[in-house]
Amino acid sequence: MPLVALTGGIASGKSTIARRLAEHGAVLVDADQVVRDVQLPGSPVLAAIATEFGDVMLRSDGSLDRAALGSRVFGDPAAVQRLNAIVHPAVRLESQRQFDEAFAADPDAVVVYDVPLLVEARLNDHWDLIVVAHAAADVRRRRLVDLRGLSEQDAAARIASQVSDQERLGLADVVIDTAGSLEDTLRQADELWAGLPRLLARE
Repeated sequence: MPLVALTGGIASGKSTIARRLAEHGAVLVDADQVVRDVQLPGSPVLAAIATEFGDVMLRSDGSLDRAALGSRVFGDPAAVQRLNAIVHPAVRLESQRQFDEAFAADPDAVVVYDVPLLVEARLNDHWDLIVVAHAAADVRRRRLVDLRGLSEQDAAARIASQVSDQERLGLADVVIDTAGSLEDTLRQADELWAGLPRLLARE
């Protein structure tokens, strides 16, 4: 029942690695999707967000206005802390439910949790392996500008708002260097999958 945490900074190629591992047979649980699930209209989490930050955070159809919420909390550590206090416990419960469901269906499943905020929110959970997708900040900034259309300033701010590369690398059992070509990243993901029995047996 191996549980693998896959993390990395914004634009680090983490999702590419996650998809490749899923192609090999891993059960993928996406933390970002879990966040969206627990914030659906009618959910206690969405109600709490509206109470804390105002009904202006809701669209006319009752769904969360992610852009409005992002603008409200970005750059405001106290607001981020209040938001996290609402969202993180619900995400923890729902992700654990999905882990349990995957292992109940197949006790030998390899479950990969694609989680951007591992250091910030889930570091003390039990992980059998921590994999870090890594590319230097200047590489990731260029990707945000060229591939996602952010301004240089916005890209730099997004990267600066996350924990440092050193903090992520310091907790890694395996580092996948994503600064090179897509093919190189996929090759490393393939090698990770092939080497999982050895990596997990060393515990």
